[in-house]
Amino acid sequence: MTESQGDHTQQQHSYSAPANPEWPPPPPYRPATDSAWHQPKRNRGPVALLAAVAIVAAAVGGATAYGFQELTGKDTVATAGTSTTVVPTGKRGDVAAIAAAVSPSVVEINATLGSGSSTGSGVIISSNGEIVTNNHVVSGAQSIKVRTSDGNSYTADVVGTDSSKDLALIKLRGASGLKVASLGNSSGVQVGDTVVAIGSPEGLTGTVTSGIVSALNRDVTVSTDENQGQGQGGDGQWPFEFGGRHFNGDTGSSTTTYKAIQTDASLNPGNSGGALIDASGNVIGINSAMYSSSQQSSSSTDAGSVGLGFAIPVNTVKSDLAKLRAGNNS
Repeated sequence: MTESQGDHTQQQHSYSAPANPEWPPPPPYRPATDSAWHQPKRNRGPVALLAAVAIVAAAVGGATAYGFQELTGKDTVATAGTSTTVVPTGKRGDVAAIAAAVSPSVVEINATLGSGSSTGSGVIISSNGEIVTNNHVVSGAQSIKVRTSDGNSYTADVVGTDSSKDLALIKLRGASGLKVASLGNSSGVQVGDTVVAIGSPEGLTGTVTSGIVSALNRDVTVSTDENQGQGQGGDGQWPFEFGGRHFNGDTGSSTTTYKAIQTDASLNPGNSGGALIDASGNVIGINSAMYSSSQQSSSSTDAGSVGLGFAIPVNTVKSDLAKLRAGNNS
């Protein structure tokens, strides 16, 4: 080692910090390409992004809840269409699980008419007793009695009707804490999907049948005359037209046609207004028309369902609900 080198080394070891109030000195300059220098900025980016996503998600969730609250009543927030699994995931498509989950949301309706009575079904859409059913179930009714799955009975009033879609909204008096059905999304229904029907055929409350979706967008024509169903013997049947043929009697001159879901799930008189349910437990339709050969034959062995039933898509129900709640009657 040279003398100059030794002196330099000694100078390095003997260096001491000057008396400076800004000590320690600022960090040395590092170029922009130094990854360690920029690490804190990379950390802050994802954190800020996650926070923004959380805020947006909360805003979307709140808007969604508000939308469904408006749909199903101020005291109830329904769940959203196909994103909802009413039955446990492992029980999807299990008829027993679907029946257990949805049966408490389906009721029996008994209407006293001017010349008899009719029996039908309905679906609870708010915990304080709003129920969707078919217009033809309560059309011309002088009084309405409703029985829930737990055996409780209520008097009901008609809130609004829409004969063009064969829909009606009724409201129970003094009801609270009822189990609300999850309204699904009928636009996602496909031919061959498993479905379950729940209703009160022949007054047998809570009857469950199953099948598949046989066809979509079927043109079904029903009567809009409120007197048309009176005199059907109280069996809950309603005349309808499909494929140029009349079933269960003559529809008369005042009719309306709607697009329906066709199913082979067994439907019988009294199922009208009940629920057609998908594999996840969401209501995808309101059962509305079924063919019974008892009108065509004197043999009682020929009576009942022959696998030709129709349901009003639940999206039609949801789009009509504001009008029904407003008390419109048409």
